[in-house]
Amino acid sequence: MPENPQLPPVAGLGRRLVALAVDWAIASAISAGFFAYDPLATLGVFAVMTWLMLATLSASIGHVVLGLGVRTPGRGPAGPLRALVRTVALCLVIPAVIWGPDGRGLHDMWAGTVITRIR
Repeated sequence: MPENPQLPPVAGLGRRLVALAVDWAIASAISAGFFAYDPLATLGVFAVMTWLMLATLSASIGHVVLGLGVRTPGRGPAGPLRALVRTVALCLVIPAVIWGPDGRGLHDMWAGTVITRIR
């Protein structure tokens, strides 16, 4: 995949998928414990958890476990608004599975973010 010199290096797909699986597993466990594993409740828990973590730490729990972070092209933190745009688009699924030539999903392009390795 071609590198964009203005962007930090995009993290590998494998790490990103494992981080997503970790986040979804946590959301599923919370949903099972409090909402009888209702699918919409699971999605809601996932969305709130993801947005809060990205808005405050620029990384979800899965990202932290896998050594990833969500940054702006200037390598700054995502912030609440970018985190919200990214989370809503991620929950729509389709933007997350359509990638640009630099390896970022539409959800990251729309939010102006990139997932990069931080360790």
